[in-house]
Amino acid sequence: MSTNFMKTVTNSVKNWWIPLLIGLLFVGTGIYTFMSPVESYVALSFVFAISFLVSGIMEIVFAIGNKDEMDHWGWALVFGILTLIIGGMLVAQPEMSMLTLPLYVGFLILFRSILAIGTALDLKNYGVLDWGNLMVLGVLGVIFSFIMLFNPLFAGMTIVVWTGLAFLAIGGGSIYLAFKLKKLKNEVA
Repeated sequence: MSTNFMKTVTNSVKNWWIPLLIGLLFVGTGIYTFMSPVESYVALSFVFAISFLVSGIMEIVFAIGNKDEMDHWGWALVFGILTLIIGGMLVAQPEMSMLTLPLYVGFLILFRSILAIGTALDLKNYGVLDWGNLMVLGVLGVIFSFIMLFNPLFAGMTIVVWTGLAFLAIGGGSIYLAFKLKKLKNEVA
């Protein structure tokens, strides 16, 4: 049994360098994001628009595919059509996508922060002692969302910064994994 396990480990780490390449690609993308914030924001706006387009198509397919199983499938279809139309408009007019992306993110953070505040109050009612931590984060999120909603330039740059940090973190994690796999391969071999 242990021979099979060792063979599996050895085979799985044969290409340990692939996560390294992926990690380097993500780190490079993260650095590029910081070095070219305007171009990065334009690219993010395009991805934002495409996501609406694809989401609309998938929602339409889902609604039609489940029309016999869902009572109110028509609402899902209408929502899919509206999402598809919005996606088409955003793709056709990239400047509209660039203007709406900060508002979308700002409202998303606002709603999630309000949810966090409500959850914190629920935790308080259940007797959880550190409910205040979530409350503080929720309130900070509300403040941050208002800053984003009332200052779109700040919101745009914030989106770019967080995207760059995410690429760096994902890339760093992939590089770390690659070296751990290489070490494991060397120990097994």
